[in-house]
Amino acid sequence: MIVPSIDIMEGRAVQLVGGREKVLDGGDPLDVAGRFAVAGELAVIDLDAALGRGDNSGIVAELVGRHPCRVGGGIRSVEAALGWLDRGARRVILGTAATPELLGQLPRERVMAALDGVDGELVVDGWRRRTGVDVLARMAELAPYAGGFLVTFVEREGRLGGIDLEAVRRVVEGAGDVPVTVAGGVTTASEVAAIDRLGADAQVGMALYTGRLHLADAVAAPLVSERQDGLWPTVVCDERGVALGLAWSSAESLRAAVERRQGVYHSRSRGLWVKGESSGNGQELLRVDLDCDRDALRFTVRQRGAGFCHLGTRTCWGEDTGLGALKRRLEALAAAPVERSFTARLLDDPGLLAAKLAEEAAELAAAASAEEIAWEAADLLYFALVRLVG
Repeated sequence: MIVPSIDIMEGRAVQLVGGREKVLDGGDPLDVAGRFAVAGELAVIDLDAALGRGDNSGIVAELVGRHPCRVGGGIRSVEAALGWLDRGARRVILGTAATPELLGQLPRERVMAALDGVDGELVVDGWRRRTGVDVLARMAELAPYAGGFLVTFVEREGRLGGIDLEAVRRVVEGAGDVPVTVAGGVTTASEVAAIDRLGADAQVGMALYTGRLHLADAVAAPLVSERQDGLWPTVVCDERGVALGLAWSSAESLRAAVERRQGVYHSRSRGLWVKGESSGNGQELLRVDLDCDRDALRFTVRQRGAGFCHLGTRTCWGEDTGLGALKRRLEALAAAPVERSFTARLLDDPGLLAAKLAEEAAELAAAASAEEIAWEAADLLYFALVRLVG
């Protein structure tokens, strides 16, 4: 799988060669993240913090609030690491400060150890100081405490010269059962596929920024198909993970979907099919995921209009229920209030809504039986959703 990288320096998304020479200004990190987030989790690295010359914490915090991110750069204490996890970072990446003592105080599944090497020798302090320590030796030392490794081949970083696949194989074997992400020189979709087959993820920056590697091609690289037409079954889900239906994707439709950020599929009768082009029930594409066998896709979309099904229902299995359906009902009431409805009263009277929230929270806290707890929780969820919609 691909992990797009956003390296931030002086408030800009940049790319460096060998960790030293800035050769590319990629623009506003928020705009870059908006383009890359369809591929999944982003790697956000604060280079200024890593180099000890200020930080970009405000920008990083905004990125974490908008997208699933793993955050690194200048995280050198337990307090700093927990601070980013509390803000919503999926994982934190520690480099120079990654020691068994410090990592042991953090939740293992949410911390990655960055091992940056030049010809196999560990470098620290923003890649400026050689240590004489073998990367694989440090990996063995940290493996019991790290939930993942980020291994960067610094001598290849930013040079678009390709990655050393034999070196990737060695670090994957050295990591044992700890997941590995590799960076440094990844340039082509075939390299992303080869890295995936070796059991690692590919963190990519320069190739994406320069257009040498198309994001859709990178996402699709590990995919396989046993069908003669090469199509991939595509499960379409909403933001809550509720399945809306099943479609098919081709290399062409996947590229179009990623470029347009829309639900675009392959119709076996019509070819390229843009959902909602005729019905108005369009989709904003939020994310593309590959399944464990790399032979199926999941599109996470924001569905517009009546729903996904051609019969006019939310899903191809009929209307859905639960919190999603309730939220949409409340949104409809907010847009076109029904006279004398209780929801309309709540939306018009913040004081009444605040009182009901406090009342229902207290009743849930006091509830004793399973039936009472379920009843009061349902009440509280209703009022909380009215507050969110309002």
